[in-house]
Amino acid sequence: MSELIVPRRFCGPPDSGNGGWTAGALAALDPADSPDDHTDGWPAIEVSLRRPPPLDTPMPVHVEGVVTTASSGDAVVATAQRAARDLLTVEPVPREVAAAAEASYPGHDFHPFATCFACGTARSEDDGLRIFPGQTGDGPDGALVAATWTPHPSLHEDWQTYVDETPRASVATTWAALDCIGGWAGDLTERLMVLGRMTTRVDDLPVIGEPHVVVGEGRGQDGRKTFTASTLYDADGRVVATAEHTWIAVDAELFGGRMPSVV
Repeated sequence: MSELIVPRRFCGPPDSGNGGWTAGALAALDPADSPDDHTDGWPAIEVSLRRPPPLDTPMPVHVEGVVTTASSGDAVVATAQRAARDLLTVEPVPREVAAAAEASYPGHDFHPFATCFACGTARSEDDGLRIFPGQTGDGPDGALVAATWTPHPSLHEDWQTYVDETPRASVATTWAALDCIGGWAGDLTERLMVLGRMTTRVDDLPVIGEPHVVVGEGRGQDGRKTFTASTLYDADGRVVATAEHTWIAVDAELFGGRMPSVV
């Protein structure tokens, strides 16, 4: 049995973990996802978040069959398993377009979770990712958004074996970079949402200090659920990782307890 700990640095709301970072950290603990040689990337993993991940709290991780589960006390926090489907990437945009879009980031005017590790405006460049997506167009089912991101040296991978010696960001950080941009593509300014499910395929790990572009798109809604996707590209336009999300609309006054089901 292993443990998952979400350090306070990787919060979303002030008192719980960033959904993408938590999901990625759990995915990386999947025993089927831990070979020493990742020349062919990582398999697509689907993570469902059942409740807000606690910070600085050891969560026992159990593997039963194909499902990896992190719990706190008697409560399941998150589950991970291999995804049985392909993920469709979001089309890239030029870096200069993504950079220009950041000026229109809605979070500059209103941010429900300004402390968020991935997209929070209250985080410094050496402490958070500061991925600030702005709209670049309209897709058939929602907005198209984009932002730039250059991984900071403090994000250096230090616990996952990798195939080369190039300094790269961690698996969990890669998932975090793909997380909140989906929420903004789904319009966090209109209703408060939290990540309920995230399915991610990591083809490579982002290189520290190298400029990247993250793109996201809305893929429709169904009641309290909002569906989005995101893709991370490197400086040469290659896909680094891609993700699909299910977001759940929540009551701000009730947020902090058990999360609504994504099933």
